[in-house]
Amino acid sequence: MAWSTRELADLADTTVNTIRHYHREGLLGQPDRLSNGYKQYGARHLMRLLQIRRLRDLGVPLARIEAVGFGEQPPAEALREIDAGLAASIARLERARAEIRAVLEGTAGTDVPAGFENLTAHLSAPERSLVLVYAQLYDESSLEDVKRMVAVTPDAADAAFEALPAEAAESTRQLLAEALAPQLARHLREYTWLANPAGRLPKGPRLTREAFLATIVEIYNEAQLDVLARTHALATALVAEDSREG
Repeated sequence: MAWSTRELADLADTTVNTIRHYHREGLLGQPDRLSNGYKQYGARHLMRLLQIRRLRDLGVPLARIEAVGFGEQPPAEALREIDAGLAASIARLERARAEIRAVLEGTAGTDVPAGFENLTAHLSAPERSLVLVYAQLYDESSLEDVKRMVAVTPDAADAAFEALPAEAAESTRQLLAEALAPQLARHLREYTWLANPAGRLPKGPRLTREAFLATIVEIYNEAQLDVLARTHALATALVAEDSREG
């Protein structure tokens, strides 16, 4: 008994294009041809095609099918590797579903990176954008520290900074920087890597610095940028003073 490509596809509940793709990948052998050039598939092709489809249904990638079903590697070993990959995918999907449920229930936001969903109440819109960028620039251990830093409930100074107009007076900027500096100084004391984060930057110091500066210039106005610079200078001085006294 021999079948055309269309008939083989119908028998295996697949498509002609899929069969052609399996040929190109070397997973399905080429059939004999009649004198007129028509392909003639047999039972061996059907069995092979059904085996491939079965492995695909199990989630086996095309690149691993030869090893799992038809190669020299023990199938159990290859399948264990694939099972571990599927387990990791399931875990990622479970986390995604949990995050989506939190968003639907109104307890989390979608504009923060994974792990920060329950901290949205502590973050302004610009800060959420900044945290998204942080998640791309810093390693996992640093992000855990960032979570603890942003978990602090915003106070009056934080609110004043978010509302600061670009034309704010010199005196207003200085007073606000003085109000913000003690909190930043506490962070600098507790998380000493903030002063020298070079070893925590997967993207490298130059690219990280460029991305950070471009982001804050985009999300903050001139007065806010000035206050940030003043706050950093004051906080650094407070930490240095503590070190001298200690």
